[in-house]
Amino acid sequence: MSNKITIIGAGSVGSTIAFMMAVKGLAAEIVIIDINEKKALGEAMDIRQGTAFTAPVKIYAGRYADAAGSDIVVITSGTARKPGQSRLDLAQVNVNIMKSIAGEISAVCPDAVYVIVSNPVDVLTYVFNRVTDVPERHIIGTGTLLDTARLRSRLADYLDVSQSDVQAYVLGEHGDSSFVPWSLAQVGNVPIGQFQQAVHGRDDIQMALDFGHIEEYMRTSGSKIIARKGATFYAIAMSVCHICEMLYSDANAVITVSSMMHGEYGIEDVCLSLPTIINAKGMTGKVLPKMTDEEAEKLRHSAEVLKDIIRQVNI
Repeated sequence: MSNKITIIGAGSVGSTIAFMMAVKGLAAEIVIIDINEKKALGEAMDIRQGTAFTAPVKIYAGRYADAAGSDIVVITSGTARKPGQSRLDLAQVNVNIMKSIAGEISAVCPDAVYVIVSNPVDVLTYVFNRVTDVPERHIIGTGTLLDTARLRSRLADYLDVSQSDVQAYVLGEHGDSSFVPWSLAQVGNVPIGQFQQAVHGRDDIQMALDFGHIEEYMRTSGSKIIARKGATFYAIAMSVCHICEMLYSDANAVITVSSMMHGEYGIEDVCLSLPTIINAKGMTGKVLPKMTDEEAEKLRHSAEVLKDIIRQVNI
């Protein structure tokens, strides 16, 4: 890869992603594209004027033609979710925006890996698959990666352990029908329901695990942040940068991102999140853990929720 990334959308999410990429030295060249060219120029200038303190990076505002040669394209454009508004309420408006972007950018960057961030991300990942000729392995929705990070953060708080030692996933839709397959969750290779009893030598883990409360916390975190500060952008920017790092490192990382389903757990023709293998070629496989019957049914329910939305929008 040539380490050139294009970010479409210069709002809070897109500009924060660009800033983090510059700070982390993820790319040698970053292009910011937005229908509001003045905003894109301002964001690029602001970041560029601090790059004396980062790894060398060329960052600038551009148009679609400037994206040529990008090996990763991150799409964040769309109408922002308002307080009290669900992600799926945004569907048709943002589907129309995605359709207008997809044809333009895929013509310029047919070989790029696309990271879809805009919400409702699963629906828009599906739309991008349907309206372009980009290979499916090159189309990755951020999906439940952020939800999984929120889950692990909450569990780490409960158990007073490092987040890196919590192995737990959020699967399905990035939205209200997401769920946690608790049968798969572990801490330090111990099933999560047994962890507190397995710990010896310390007696300061006092909080009993309340799976329902933890899952509700994960699912409502975005809405709570929006109600308090108007938008979410730091954690999703970290999530996007993590995906890009995995693409550049060729690490065969297993992360929960959204992609097209082809019969997994009996699910077809919809995009949702499962543990997925990511490397320099994009999405190269899915991990299909053995879930309980109830958990598998929750995944299928999540798929039906998304399919219902897809049926209601004009693609």
